[in-house]
Amino acid sequence: MSARGDNAKELFLKGNNCAQAVLMSFADKIDMPEEQLKNISAGFGGGIGRLREVCGTFSGLVMALGLISGDKVDKAALYAQIQRLSEKFKQDNGSIICRDLLGMRKNEKSAPTPSERTENYYKSRPCADLVKYAAELLEQEL
Repeated sequence: MSARGDNAKELFLKGNNCAQAVLMSFADKIDMPEEQLKNISAGFGGGIGRLREVCGTFSGLVMALGLISGDKVDKAALYAQIQRLSEKFKQDNGSIICRDLLGMRKNEKSAPTPSERTENYYKSRPCADLVKYAAELLEQEL
């Protein structure tokens, strides 16, 4: 268990989307106001705008990694790092695709309106645990 992973999960359980929760859990390592991090990552929840594509937790991890890397990032090294983290994420969770992680069919549409955050919402999906996992994975990487 890690404090950062717990913090990310808590941010998610307080109503932030999956990408926001992961990115904001690294606010202490990024020279940017937390509110700005929240705004930047707002559209990445639900597999980018609830399109159920790349999981928001992984998108938040990638955003955090890029921001932590700073101005003089070596793109080839960063891309290799992201690919390695993607393989680890897939190995441990089965996919980095939101719809796969939620058990949705490939062509199943998702309305743009976020689901109401109820007790059943949290029980019926792996998102809170994935938020924690993604923050811990990046923390280990750093």
